[in-house]
Amino acid sequence: MRLADFEAMVRRLCGEVPSHFFEGIAEVVVSPRTVPHPDREDIFTLGECDPLPMEVGSGVEGLQSRIVLYHGSFAALARLQQGFDWRREAWETLTHELRHHLEWRARAPDLENLDWAVEQNYARQEGEPFDHTFFLSGEIEPSGYYRIEDDVFIDQIVPSIPPSVIVSWRGQSYRAVSPEGAKLPCFLTIEGVADPPEGDLVLVLRRRPGVRDLFGQTGIFQGTVRVTT
Repeated sequence: MRLADFEAMVRRLCGEVPSHFFEGIAEVVVSPRTVPHPDREDIFTLGECDPLPMEVGSGVEGLQSRIVLYHGSFAALARLQQGFDWRREAWETLTHELRHHLEWRARAPDLENLDWAVEQNYARQEGEPFDHTFFLSGEIEPSGYYRIEDDVFIDQIVPSIPPSVIVSWRGQSYRAVSPEGAKLPCFLTIEGVADPPEGDLVLVLRRRPGVRDLFGQTGIFQGTVRVTT
């Protein structure tokens, strides 16, 4: 999609958002820049919400932001992903950045925590060190599971690794043998369920939080298991 066409689409999307959500938004602009992730290949920053300088004493009501969508980043992803949906991705980016602004004004850190969790999940996927509680900053589903982008995490508190694990998913129970050498905390990617999520389905086995958590966790176990009914 050409830059001019992308700019026109973003203007139309802004018109679909109720006007009160733009309170405190100085402008929504499209930049031609491509903003790659500093460490992760094939990851790009699609948009940002930048707080603007405030007058002294203006309070949170005076906070204004500028939202930027990076056309170059969208184009880079479109080259990598077959069937890339420009409109859907632009809508999700716009509303994500609007939520940043609204939470800053409300002094609510939820979205910043979610962004941190997304970074930690990338580290998990790449086999890099990560905080074993990061998924708790994901979006909580009605089922009680945690979602981070397309990945779903099922949290289980256990005193030790059981011989087998039980997973409940979409009303069905599944069983799998625990991998040899598994230890807590343990992240098990589940395969074999009916109607899986778009991303990973991950069972997290961990101890009840205690004093040791103040010092962080090392040696997080990761594995993959195939379940049966």
